[in-house]
Amino acid sequence: MAAGTSPNKPGDKVDEDAHRIAFLDRGTIGPGVELRRPTFDHQWTDYERTDPDEVIARLQGVHIAITNKVPIRSETLAHLSDLRFVAVAATGTDVIDLAACREREIRVSNIQGYAATTVAEHTFAVILGLRRNLFQYRNEVIDGAWQDAQQYCYFNRPVHDLAGATLGLVGTGAIATAVGQLGEAFGMRVIYHSLSGRTIADKELVSLNELFGTADIISLHCPLSEASRSLVGRLRFEQMKPDALLVNTARGEIVDLEDLQVAIDGNLIGGAAIDVAAVEPPPLDSPLMKLASHPNFLLTPHTAWASVEAMQVLADQLIDNLEAFVSGSPEHLVN
Repeated sequence: MAAGTSPNKPGDKVDEDAHRIAFLDRGTIGPGVELRRPTFDHQWTDYERTDPDEVIARLQGVHIAITNKVPIRSETLAHLSDLRFVAVAATGTDVIDLAACREREIRVSNIQGYAATTVAEHTFAVILGLRRNLFQYRNEVIDGAWQDAQQYCYFNRPVHDLAGATLGLVGTGAIATAVGQLGEAFGMRVIYHSLSGRTIADKELVSLNELFGTADIISLHCPLSEASRSLVGRLRFEQMKPDALLVNTARGEIVDLEDLQVAIDGNLIGGAAIDVAAVEPPPLDSPLMKLASHPNFLLTPHTAWASVEAMQVLADQLIDNLEAFVSGSPEHLVN
Protein backbone atom coordinates (compact mmCIF):
# COMPACT_ATOMS: atom_id res chain seq x y z
CA MET A 1 0.00 0.00 0.00
CA ALA A 2 1.38 3.43 -0.89
CA ALA A 3 2.29 5.73 1.96
CA GLY A 4 -0.64 7.82 3.10
CA THR A 5 -3.40 5.85 1.40
CA SER A 6 -6.36 5.30 3.69
CA PRO A 7 -9.16 2.87 2.89
CA ASN A 8 -12.01 3.64 5.23
CA LYS A 9 -13.95 0.38 5.17
CA PRO A 10 -13.38 -2.31 7.80
CA GLY A 11 -12.09 -5.53 6.32
CA ASP A 12 -10.18 -4.01 3.38
CA LYS A 13 -7.12 -6.05 2.43
CA VAL A 14 -3.91 -4.23 3.38
CA ASP A 15 -0.16 -4.84 3.40
CA GLU A 16 1.02 -6.73 6.45
CA ASP A 17 3.52 -3.97 7.23
CA ALA A 18 0.91 -1.20 7.18
CA HIS A 19 -0.08 0.35 10.50
CA ARG A 20 -3.73 -0.30 11.20
CA ILE A 21 -5.41 2.77 12.68
CA ALA A 22 -8.96 3.10 14.02
CA PHE A 23 -10.57 6.38 15.11
CA LEU A 24 -13.34 5.31 17.49
CA ASP A 25 -15.28 8.59 17.57
CA ARG A 26 -14.46 10.68 14.51
CA GLY A 27 -17.73 12.53 15.03
CA THR A 28 -16.18 14.41 17.95
CA ILE A 29 -14.06 16.38 15.48
CA GLY A 30 -16.10 18.91 13.52
CA PRO A 31 -16.90 18.05 9.90
CA GLY A 32 -15.32 21.30 8.69
CA VAL A 33 -11.94 20.39 10.17
CA GLU A 34 -9.33 18.82 7.90
CA LEU A 35 -7.84 15.65 9.35
CA ARG A 36 -4.89 14.88 7.14
CA ARG A 37 -3.68 11.32 6.78
CA PRO A 38 -0.27 10.23 8.11
CA THR A 39 2.65 9.92 5.70
CA PHE A 40 3.55 6.37 6.79
CA ASP A 41 1.95 3.22 5.34
CA HIS A 42 -1.37 2.64 7.03
CA GLN A 43 -4.94 1.48 6.91
CA TRP A 44 -7.29 4.05 8.42
CA THR A 45 -10.80 3.25 9.64
CA ASP A 46 -13.18 5.93 10.89
CA TYR A 47 -16.14 5.26 13.17
CA GLU A 48 -18.51 8.16 13.75
CA ARG A 49 -19.17 6.90 17.28
CA THR A 50 -18.45 3.73 19.22
CA ASP A 51 -20.41 2.22 22.09
CA PRO A 52 -18.40 0.64 24.93
CA ASP A 53 -19.43 -2.88 23.93
CA GLU A 54 -18.09 -2.30 20.39
CA VAL A 55 -14.54 -1.28 21.34
CA ILE A 56 -12.95 -4.73 21.43
CA ALA A 57 -14.30 -5.78 18.05
CA ARG A 58 -13.35 -2.51 16.40
CA LEU A 59 -9.79 -2.57 17.78
CA GLN A 60 -9.03 -6.20 16.93
CA GLY A 61 -5.81 -6.25 14.92
CA VAL A 62 -5.40 -2.47 15.29
CA HIS A 63 -1.97 -1.05 16.09
CA ILE A 64 -2.98 2.56 16.75
CA ALA A 65 -6.25 3.56 18.40
CA ILE A 66 -7.57 7.12 18.37
CA THR A 67 -10.22 8.11 20.88
CA ASN A 68 -11.65 11.31 22.24
CA LYS A 69 -14.25 10.15 24.74
CA VAL A 70 -14.59 6.39 24.15
CA PRO A 71 -13.14 4.60 27.22
CA ILE A 72 -10.37 2.03 26.84
CA ARG A 73 -10.07 0.15 30.14
CA SER A 74 -7.94 -2.68 31.48
CA GLU A 75 -10.50 -5.39 30.69
CA THR A 76 -10.64 -4.15 27.09
CA LEU A 77 -6.86 -3.98 26.71
CA ALA A 78 -6.59 -7.65 27.71
CA HIS A 79 -8.18 -8.55 24.34
CA LEU A 80 -6.03 -6.23 22.18
CA SER A 81 -2.67 -7.93 21.74
CA ASP A 82 -1.78 -5.90 18.61
CA LEU A 83 -2.39 -2.48 20.14
CA ARG A 84 0.80 -0.44 20.55
CA PHE A 85 -0.31 3.19 20.76
CA VAL A 86 -3.37 5.13 21.93
CA ALA A 87 -3.71 8.69 20.69
CA VAL A 88 -6.22 10.65 22.76
CA ALA A 89 -7.81 13.37 20.64
CA ALA A 90 -8.20 15.61 23.69
CA THR A 91 -6.21 16.85 26.67
CA GLY A 92 -7.99 14.82 29.35
CA THR A 93 -6.92 11.18 29.55
CA ASP A 94 -9.32 9.92 32.21
CA VAL A 95 -10.99 7.66 29.61
CA ILE A 96 -7.79 5.60 29.35
CA ASP A 97 -6.48 3.11 31.93
CA LEU A 98 -2.96 4.50 31.91
CA ALA A 99 -1.61 1.98 34.43
CA ALA A 100 -2.85 -0.95 32.35
CA CYS A 101 -1.37 0.59 29.21
CA ARG A 102 1.95 0.99 30.98
CA GLU A 103 1.92 -2.65 32.04
CA ARG A 104 1.28 -3.74 28.46
CA GLU A 105 3.87 -1.31 27.04
CA ILE A 106 1.19 0.61 25.16
CA ARG A 107 2.16 4.27 24.85
CA VAL A 108 -0.47 6.98 25.22
CA SER A 109 -0.36 10.56 23.97
CA ASN A 110 -2.74 13.47 24.37
CA ILE A 111 -3.28 16.89 22.81
CA GLN A 112 -1.59 19.76 24.59
CA GLY A 113 -1.82 23.54 24.44
CA TYR A 114 -4.57 23.84 21.83
CA ALA A 115 -7.58 25.13 23.79
CA ALA A 116 -6.42 28.08 25.87
CA THR A 117 -7.79 30.74 23.53
CA THR A 118 -11.11 29.10 22.72
CA VAL A 119 -11.96 28.09 26.30
CA ALA A 120 -10.94 31.50 27.64
CA GLU A 121 -13.13 33.28 25.10
CA HIS A 122 -16.08 30.97 25.83
CA THR A 123 -15.61 31.56 29.55
CA PHE A 124 -15.89 35.30 29.12
CA ALA A 125 -18.78 34.99 26.68
CA VAL A 126 -20.89 33.26 29.35
CA ILE A 127 -19.60 35.52 32.13
CA LEU A 128 -20.62 38.63 30.19
CA GLY A 129 -23.92 37.03 29.26
CA LEU A 130 -24.80 36.34 32.89
CA ARG A 131 -23.35 39.50 34.44
CA ARG A 132 -25.28 41.65 31.97
CA ASN A 133 -28.36 39.39 31.87
CA LEU A 134 -28.15 39.23 28.07
CA PHE A 135 -30.06 35.99 27.69
CA GLN A 136 -33.03 37.00 29.79
CA TYR A 137 -33.19 40.46 28.22
CA ARG A 138 -33.16 38.91 24.75
CA ASN A 139 -36.08 36.65 25.64
CA GLU A 140 -38.06 39.51 27.13
CA VAL A 141 -37.45 41.74 24.11
CA ILE A 142 -38.77 38.96 21.87
CA ASP A 143 -41.81 38.68 24.15
CA GLY A 144 -42.57 42.42 23.76
CA ALA A 145 -41.50 43.58 27.23
CA TRP A 146 -39.64 46.61 25.84
CA GLN A 147 -42.78 47.85 24.09
CA ASP A 148 -44.82 47.22 27.22
CA ALA A 149 -42.40 49.34 29.28
CA GLN A 150 -43.20 52.40 27.13
CA GLN A 151 -39.89 54.12 27.75
CA TYR A 152 -36.59 54.45 25.90
CA CYS A 153 -34.89 51.69 27.92
CA TYR A 154 -36.14 48.59 29.62
CA PHE A 155 -34.37 47.37 32.75
CA ASN A 156 -35.96 45.09 35.29
CA ARG A 157 -32.83 43.28 36.43
CA PRO A 158 -29.30 44.42 37.29
CA VAL A 159 -26.43 44.76 34.83
CA HIS A 160 -22.93 44.53 36.33
CA ASP A 161 -19.55 45.62 35.00
CA LEU A 162 -16.53 43.35 35.19
CA ALA A 163 -14.08 46.12 36.04
CA GLY A 164 -13.37 46.06 39.75
CA ALA A 165 -14.89 42.61 40.28
CA THR A 166 -12.86 39.64 41.58
CA LEU A 167 -12.33 36.62 39.34
CA GLY A 168 -11.40 33.41 41.15
CA LEU A 169 -9.75 30.68 39.07
CA VAL A 170 -9.38 27.11 40.28
CA GLY A 171 -6.34 25.99 38.30
CA THR A 172 -2.99 27.41 37.28
CA GLY A 173 -2.47 25.83 33.85
CA ALA A 174 -2.48 27.36 30.38
CA ILE A 175 -6.26 27.75 30.19
CA ALA A 176 -6.58 29.28 33.66
CA THR A 177 -3.82 31.79 32.97
CA ALA A 178 -5.39 32.69 29.60
CA VAL A 179 -8.69 33.35 31.38
CA GLY A 180 -6.80 35.37 33.97
CA GLN A 181 -5.19 37.53 31.31
CA LEU A 182 -8.60 38.38 29.88
CA GLY A 183 -9.83 39.17 33.38
CA GLU A 184 -6.94 41.55 33.92
CA ALA A 185 -7.69 43.22 30.58
CA PHE A 186 -11.23 43.88 31.84
CA GLY A 187 -9.80 45.51 34.98
CA MET A 188 -10.64 42.64 37.31
CA ARG A 189 -8.72 41.43 40.33
CA VAL A 190 -7.71 37.86 39.50
CA ILE A 191 -6.95 35.28 42.18
CA TYR A 192 -5.91 31.65 41.73
CA HIS A 193 -5.97 28.41 43.66
CA SER A 194 -3.93 25.36 42.66
CA LEU A 195 -5.13 21.95 43.82
CA SER A 196 -1.75 20.47 42.89
CA GLY A 197 0.34 23.14 44.62
CA ARG A 198 1.68 24.48 41.34
CA THR A 199 2.55 28.17 41.47
CA ILE A 200 2.63 30.80 38.76
CA ALA A 201 4.90 33.80 38.88
CA ASP A 202 3.48 37.21 39.77
CA LYS A 203 -0.06 35.91 40.35
CA GLU A 204 -2.14 36.06 43.51
CA LEU A 205 -2.54 32.58 44.98
CA VAL A 206 -5.12 32.08 47.73
CA SER A 207 -6.70 29.26 49.70
CA LEU A 208 -9.81 27.59 48.35
CA ASN A 209 -11.82 29.04 51.23
CA GLU A 210 -10.69 32.56 50.41
CA LEU A 211 -11.35 32.12 46.71
CA PHE A 212 -14.92 30.88 47.20
CA GLY A 213 -15.61 33.45 49.89
CA THR A 214 -14.37 36.55 48.05
CA ALA A 215 -14.70 35.99 44.28
CA ASP A 216 -17.57 37.53 42.34
CA ILE A 217 -17.03 34.97 39.58
CA ILE A 218 -15.49 31.51 40.07
CA SER A 219 -14.28 29.60 37.03
CA LEU A 220 -13.05 26.02 37.14
CA HIS A 221 -10.01 25.05 35.04
CA CYS A 222 -8.57 22.00 36.78
CA PRO A 223 -8.34 18.36 35.65
CA LEU A 224 -10.56 15.69 37.11
CA SER A 225 -8.78 13.96 39.99
CA GLU A 226 -9.54 12.64 43.45
CA ALA A 227 -8.83 16.15 44.75
CA SER A 228 -11.27 17.81 42.34
CA ARG A 229 -14.09 15.25 42.16
CA SER A 230 -17.23 16.80 43.74
CA LEU A 231 -15.08 19.77 44.77
CA VAL A 232 -17.98 22.20 44.43
CA GLY A 233 -20.96 21.17 46.49
CA ARG A 234 -23.23 22.49 49.22
CA LEU A 235 -20.46 23.82 51.47
CA ARG A 236 -18.80 25.73 48.63
CA PHE A 237 -22.09 27.19 47.45
CA GLU A 238 -22.78 28.37 50.99
CA GLN A 239 -19.37 30.09 51.02
CA MET A 240 -20.06 32.01 47.82
CA LYS A 241 -21.45 35.52 47.70
CA PRO A 242 -25.22 35.54 47.04
CA ASP A 243 -24.68 37.24 43.66
CA ALA A 244 -21.55 35.29 42.65
CA LEU A 245 -21.37 33.22 39.47
CA LEU A 246 -19.92 29.76 38.89
CA VAL A 247 -18.49 28.70 35.51
CA ASN A 248 -17.44 25.12 34.76
CA THR A 249 -15.68 24.34 31.48
CA ALA A 250 -13.43 21.68 33.04
CA ARG A 251 -15.06 18.34 33.93
CA GLY A 252 -18.63 17.61 34.90
CA GLU A 253 -17.78 15.55 37.97
CA ILE A 254 -16.15 18.54 39.67
CA VAL A 255 -19.56 20.04 40.53
CA ASP A 256 -22.25 18.24 42.54
CA LEU A 257 -25.29 18.77 40.32
CA GLU A 258 -27.93 18.13 42.97
CA ASP A 259 -26.33 20.80 45.15
CA LEU A 260 -26.02 23.12 42.15
CA GLN A 261 -29.75 22.84 41.52
CA VAL A 262 -30.48 23.66 45.16
CA ALA A 263 -28.12 26.65 45.01
CA ILE A 264 -29.70 28.07 41.84
CA ASP A 265 -33.32 27.38 42.76
CA GLY A 266 -32.73 28.69 46.29
CA ASN A 267 -30.91 31.85 45.13
CA LEU A 268 -27.83 30.92 47.17
CA ILE A 269 -25.70 32.16 44.27
CA GLY A 270 -26.24 34.60 41.43
CA GLY A 271 -26.08 32.04 38.64
CA ALA A 272 -23.97 29.50 36.79
CA ALA A 273 -22.75 28.53 33.35
CA ILE A 274 -21.99 24.86 32.73
CA ASP A 275 -20.39 23.42 29.60
CA VAL A 276 -19.58 19.89 30.80
CA ALA A 277 -21.45 17.00 32.40
CA ALA A 278 -20.54 13.67 33.94
CA VAL A 279 -22.85 12.01 31.40
CA GLU A 280 -22.94 13.67 27.99
CA PRO A 281 -25.50 14.40 26.80
CA PRO A 282 -27.16 14.67 30.22
CA PRO A 283 -30.41 12.75 30.75
CA LEU A 284 -33.56 14.80 30.36
CA ASP A 285 -34.34 14.36 34.07
CA SER A 286 -30.89 15.51 35.23
CA PRO A 287 -30.47 18.65 37.38
CA LEU A 288 -28.74 20.36 34.43
CA MET A 289 -31.78 19.95 32.19
CA LYS A 290 -34.13 20.98 34.99
CA LEU A 291 -32.12 24.19 35.35
CA ALA A 292 -31.74 24.82 31.61
CA SER A 293 -34.58 27.35 31.36
CA HIS A 294 -33.65 29.20 34.54
CA PRO A 295 -32.90 32.89 33.77
CA ASN A 296 -29.60 32.79 35.71
CA PHE A 297 -28.33 29.52 34.28
CA LEU A 298 -26.64 28.76 30.98
CA LEU A 299 -26.01 25.22 29.74
CA THR A 300 -23.90 24.77 26.62
CA PRO A 301 -23.26 21.37 24.97
CA HIS A 302 -19.51 20.95 25.66
CA THR A 303 -18.55 23.55 23.08
CA ALA A 304 -16.07 25.70 25.01
CA TRP A 305 -13.17 23.89 23.31
CA ALA A 306 -14.74 23.61 19.88
CA SER A 307 -13.86 26.67 17.83
CA VAL A 308 -12.93 25.74 14.27
CA GLU A 309 -9.47 27.17 14.87
CA ALA A 310 -8.86 25.13 18.01
CA MET A 311 -10.15 21.91 16.45
CA GLN A 312 -7.80 22.36 13.50
CA VAL A 313 -4.84 22.73 15.86
CA LEU A 314 -6.03 19.59 17.67
CA ALA A 315 -6.38 17.64 14.41
CA ASP A 316 -2.93 18.67 13.21
CA GLN A 317 -1.29 17.78 16.52
CA LEU A 318 -3.11 14.45 16.58
CA ILE A 319 -1.51 13.39 13.31
CA ASP A 320 1.82 14.82 14.44
CA ASN A 321 1.59 12.53 17.48
CA LEU A 322 0.95 9.49 15.28
CA GLU A 323 3.85 10.29 12.98
CA ALA A 324 6.18 10.96 15.90
CA PHE A 325 5.32 7.60 17.48
CA VAL A 326 5.87 5.64 14.27
CA SER A 327 9.17 7.45 13.65
CA GLY A 328 10.42 6.31 17.06
CA SER A 329 10.37 9.74 18.70
CA PRO A 330 6.95 9.94 20.41
CA GLU A 331 5.67 13.30 21.63
CA HIS A 332 3.11 14.44 24.22
CA LEU A 333 3.25 11.12 26.07
CA VAL A 334 1.28 10.77 29.30
CA ASN A 335 2.55 7.32 30.35
